[in-house]
Amino acid sequence: MVNIIDGHNIADKLNIETKNRVDELKKKGILPGIVVILIGENPASVLYTRMKQQTAAKMGMHSVLKKFPEDVSQDEVLAAIQEYNEDPTVNAILVQLPLPKHLNQTEIIEAIDPKKDVDGFNSSNVGKLYNNEKGNYPVSCTSRGIMTLLHAYLDQLEGKNVTIIGRSILVSRPLQSLLINENATVTMVSLHTDNIDYYTKHADILVVAAGKPNLIKKEQVKPGATVIDVGINKINKHLVGDVDFDDVKEVAGFITPVPGGVGPMTIATLMQQTVDLTEWSLID
Repeated sequence: MVNIIDGHNIADKLNIETKNRVDELKKKGILPGIVVILIGENPASVLYTRMKQQTAAKMGMHSVLKKFPEDVSQDEVLAAIQEYNEDPTVNAILVQLPLPKHLNQTEIIEAIDPKKDVDGFNSSNVGKLYNNEKGNYPVSCTSRGIMTLLHAYLDQLEGKNVTIIGRSILVSRPLQSLLINENATVTMVSLHTDNIDYYTKHADILVVAAGKPNLIKKEQVKPGATVIDVGINKINKHLVGDVDFDDVKEVAGFITPVPGGVGPMTIATLMQQTVDLTEWSLID
């Protein structure tokens, strides 16, 4: 019988821990602060930003939403980032992606102080993760959230065969590094991979982040495998993942639903890492 991985439950537990950490910092006169930069009116980005703001408020954090119009210039965004880099009340900076096409995403992410880069996308933090460096640095919130889910439901990751469908720098690549750093054997494939079923059928853990609704069927999954669905797609006003949930749950050992799986963990991890950055700033 399949076990449903309850992202809401794990996220709630993590949020309680984070709230307790915020309360302890407040007793010392320290208030964690996060800035979210939103450019344009992309409906999904507006929704995600609102959810992040609401969660930060529940945590009792100092939260700022900096909004720019769709046609904002590169220099205006960079100037705002520099302002927040220098603001001692701001511990975490997040630029809501995707950005309008006229903006240089790499330059914008690189402008964020690595010690305030709450999503872990700055090359300084990416390099530390890739090199498996010890010490304090942020990583992709979604990727770390997935690792938290895996640790909550599986005894160990060492020695597991993992297949990741997707190559994004936002989720798949940092997740690959996190898994390798725990001695898992990781194969990364894409929709362009020949005989993709070979890789999915041999995976003890299958992570699907392809951005294609209902891509994976039960015939492509190893019986008893753990299936992590990162996709979120809207079909006829309903949200579905990249995995055909009702089909694949017949063979999977563990599976995340959409919604209610990975999504809640991303925001909970964002709050967790905001507090991490705040605490680390006291050490530096």
